[in-house]
Amino acid sequence: MTRLPPSASIAEPLEGAKLHAPSAARNAAAIVDLLRGIAPATGRALEIASGTGQHVLALATALPHLDWHPSEIEPARLASIDAHAADARLPNLRRAQRLDATQEGWARDHAPYDLIHLGNLLHLISDRAAHALLAEAPNALGPAGVFTVYGPFLRAGVLTSEGDARFDAELRAADPAIGYKDDLWITEMLTSAGLLVTQREMPANNLVFIARKVLR
Repeated sequence: MTRLPPSASIAEPLEGAKLHAPSAARNAAAIVDLLRGIAPATGRALEIASGTGQHVLALATALPHLDWHPSEIEPARLASIDAHAADARLPNLRRAQRLDATQEGWARDHAPYDLIHLGNLLHLISDRAAHALLAEAPNALGPAGVFTVYGPFLRAGVLTSEGDARFDAELRAADPAIGYKDDLWITEMLTSAGLLVTQREMPANNLVFIARKVLR
């Protein structure tokens, strides 16, 4: 089991089953603005590791033309996603599904998605788990699908802020198998899966990788 420091993946209880993550509240607007500009006009969207459900709620509200499918593995967070969705009553936000996206072959059980979004997870899992996720997720994309990967990363092996250096050290102290992944490695993984990859700087020293399936 992965061990996380107290500074990672903080979620506070709200009413009922709802959870609230301050970090998700801080970066939701930037992620919504990003996906508004690159999302397909219509189709099915999967969010991997939806956490508390705050992001997918914001995305389903801002992008009503997409049919949103949240996912998680932790029971408390699955319950939180569904609690947020129940209050919002959005017709394009589906019930949360349990999905461990680090398991090989999960894409076979899913209809193709036009958009897959992954945010703020790779630094919290091992290199092996990240490799499995990045290898499998492209298999769940439709013919012109887009896969976005958002979060904090090393730049060519270098931590570029004091805050990132401190957080990465806390992660590795809690579990040596986890920590920041390198942007060059992410690009190599996605490119080797047959995707066309671009990289964009985001607020708070985050990055997003925009990986598009190449039409053949």
